[in-house]
Amino acid sequence: QVQLVESGGGLAQPGGSLRLSCAASRFTLDHYTIGWFRQAPGKEREGVICISSSDDTTYYADSVKGRFAISRDYAENTVYLQMNSLKPEDTAVYSCAAGLFTSVQSMCARDIGVDYRGKGTLVTVSG
Repeated sequence: QVQLVESGGGLAQPGGSLRLSCAASRFTLDHYTIGWFRQAPGKEREGVICISSSDDTTYYADSVKGRFAISRDYAENTVYLQMNSLKPEDTAVYSCAAGLFTSVQSMCARDIGVDYRGKGTLVTVSG
């Protein structure tokens, strides 16, 4: 079964860091645009950070610029989200997504072109 599985969520203190992982099974991430999304309680899902497959063009939501980074491990077929300087407003369920025929702008800003999406992992930032 094709799937994306996130891990690494948990509780972090304000100013702390977490690294989330997104592992793909039954398909290869190499040619996909990959994105991380989050949904806080009572809010709509938002695209946080997306990276292209072709030239590593990256889209960042304004709220995470300078704090979050995305990276790929092609050998492990895994994508990571490094979150630094965490804030309470970063609390949300984080999920990863993959789209074969979409741009980083379309995926992150408009949530268009997602072929696969994981179930998510909860990140809570509280002191």
